Amino acid sequence: MSGSLNKVMLIGNLGKDPELKMTTSGQPVCRFSLATTETWKNAQGEKQSKTEWHNVVVWGKQAEIAEKYLRKGKQVLVEGRIQYREYTDQAGVKKTACDIRCDNFVMLGRMDEGGAPRGDYAPRSSERAPDRAPAAHHDYEDMPPAPATGGGGFDDDIPF
Repeated sequence: MSGSLNKVMLIGNLGKDPELKMTTSGQPVCRFSLATTETWKNAQGEKQSKTEWHNVVVWGKQAEIAEKYLRKGKQVLVEGRIQYREYTDQAGVKKTACDIRCDNFVMLGRMDEGGAPRGDYAPRSSERAPDRAPAAHHDYEDMPPAPATGGGGFDDDIPF
C-alpha cells in the first residue's frame, strides 16, 4: 500500500447544541462537541469509565442540517478525518487544536429520545409551528460527503 489514510468513525453524545456560523465567504460551518465513553472492569471487578471529548466541525449543507436537527445529549455517528489547526488565544499564546472534520453523520436512537431512524428527521419542537404538519422526510444519509477542498458544494444533479 503506497498511500495514507485519515479516517475517523465516532459514536457518541453531543455535549451541547451545535453552533452554526457563516464564514466571510458565506460558507456555513457548524461546530459541536461529542463525548465518547469507554467502560471496563478493573482487576478488582469494579466498573471504570473514561470519557473523551471531540471537537466536530461540519461544513456546507450538512452544517445547516446538523444545526437544525442535532441536539445536546443525543447520540450520533460521525464519519470524517482528523485535522489540526493553530490559533492564538486571548493571552497571545499560540495553541494547537484537534478537530474532527465531519464528512457525514447519522442520527441514532429513537425519535422520543431525539434520535432519528433512517429518513425520519424532525426539527426541534421550538422550530415547528404547533398547527403545522412536520416537514417532509428526507434521506440525508445518502448525501455525498463534503469535498476535501473548501468543504461545501454538492452536486445539484442528485435526485432527492
